[in-house]
This record gives sequence, structure tokens and C-alpha cells, in this order.
Amino acid sequence: MFNVKNKFLNQIIGSIFDLLPIFVVIFIFQIFVLQQPVPNLGDIVIGTFFVVLGLALFIQGLEKSLFPIGENMAYAFAKKGSVPWLLFFAFALGFGTTAAEPALIAVAKEAARIAADGGMIHHSNAAQLEYAIGLRFTVAIAVGFAILLGVLRIIRGWPLHYLIIPGYIGVVIMTFFAPAAIIGIAYDSGGVTTGTITVPLVAALGVGLASAIQGRNPLTDGFGLIAIASLTPIIFVMAYGMII
Repeated sequence: MFNVKNKFLNQIIGSIFDLLPIFVVIFIFQIFVLQQPVPNLGDIVIGTFFVVLGLALFIQGLEKSLFPIGENMAYAFAKKGSVPWLLFFAFALGFGTTAAEPALIAVAKEAARIAADGGMIHHSNAAQLEYAIGLRFTVAIAVGFAILLGVLRIIRGWPLHYLIIPGYIGVVIMTFFAPAAIIGIAYDSGGVTTGTITVPLVAALGVGLASAIQGRNPLTDGFGLIAIASLTPIIFVMAYGMII
């Protein structure tokens, strides 16, 4: 019990040091550049406390839950020897975690509003909802496909650049043909996938799978899934823009 408390205290201290540069920059610009007092200082102090506590709890959750779940399930599927089930699990994991990603939900909703204001879609709640859901699930399918492809890469032992280089060549080519209004959203959707829910599970999946397969190195083969997951949404969203 004492070790748990001591470890959590260390995570609290670590979170403070992680966030310290952000607050130092904000206070320096607020006081010395803008030369204005910090507004709502009491609220900021309370909010900072909750941020530090939340970050420490989040890290604790990753270590106790998400990372072990991802690694153990990948290891179990590898030992079971069922490649189709492993690939299906990889797609479902990528799709499910991305569809639930809060950042993606917010970006899709904002993109729908901007598209309506720009005349791309009808200025109605139904049209905006349809556009947002379509964009959100397009990205989710793209990430699911990416994780499936990444797992297949680990199984087959393909070098990472065999997938990344052709993928970005395809992105550049598609950029010339995709509607201008969708290009920025497509490129940003790649970054949205690297969120707090998707990354821990996907990274744990790759490391666990590479650890379970003989001849694979968790360091060189286990990582790289996030890179593929950031690439495929760009392609899929540009294709989505061309279709609609």
C-alpha cells in the first residue's frame, strides 16, 4: 500500500514538472510581454490542480489497465495462432478507439459547421450531423485498416518504410486531385488519431505482438503502428471528399 502511494506521489511530482514549462511560458508572456495581471488567478490555480491530478491518474490508468490489456491480448492472439482473428481484432481495436476519440468527435463537428458556412453542405442540423458522422467513421475505418496493415507488417516482418514511403507518395498525388476544402481537414485528421485513447492501446498491441512472435524485435518491429495510423486517414478523408 505504501509503495502504491509513493508511486502515485512520484507521478504527481512528475506531472507538475511536465506541465511547468507550459505555465512558465504563459506567465512570462502575460506579465512581461502583455504586461497585464493574470486574470482569474484563483480559478487558474484550482484548474491547474485538477490538471495535475488528472494527468497523474491518467498515467496510472495507462500503466495499470490500457498497456497490459493491449499487450496481453496481442500475446494471447499470437499464441493462439489464428491470424484472421488477430487481424479482425486489430481492425476492431483501431476502429473502436478512433470512433470514441474525443478530439476526432470535436474536429468532425467543427468541420461540419465550417462546411455548412462555406456552402459545401446544406446549412441544417441534419446535414451537419450526417457530414460529421461520415467524416468521423471514415477516419475510424482508416485507422482500423492501418492497424490491420501494421499487424500484418509485424507478422510478415516487412520494413516500416515499405509502407510509409508509398503511402506518402499517394498522399501527395491525391492532394492535387482532392477538393481544396477537404485537404486541410484530411491532413489534420492524421494528427487527431494520435489521441489519448488510441495511442496507448495501439502501441501496446504492437509491442505485445512483436514480443510474442519469434524472430521479431519489440523495439524495431513493435513500434510504427501509430505512424501508419496517422497516414491512412489522410488518404481516406481526401477520398471521402472526392466522393461527396
